[in-house]
Amino acid sequence: MIILVVFAAFGSIGFGRSLAALLGMSTILSAVIGAMRREPPFDVVLNHWDETLAYAAMFSLVLSFTPSVSL
Repeated sequence: MIILVVFAAFGSIGFGRSLAALLGMSTILSAVIGAMRREPPFDVVLNHWDETLAYAAMFSLVLSFTPSVSL
């Protein structure tokens, strides 16, 4: 998360929009990796699906505080 915040700070389109874009891409990447590795979504240990849900929640939080970002 710190790496995403640092990259978003240097984004040319603004911090909120950059962070939203990076979180959206991280959500998609985690979902693709979880699907490719055939990890069960509700496993006992944390896996890529849990990471996908965390990134999606942070993406939604950033969208709620950044009104200029649209899907």
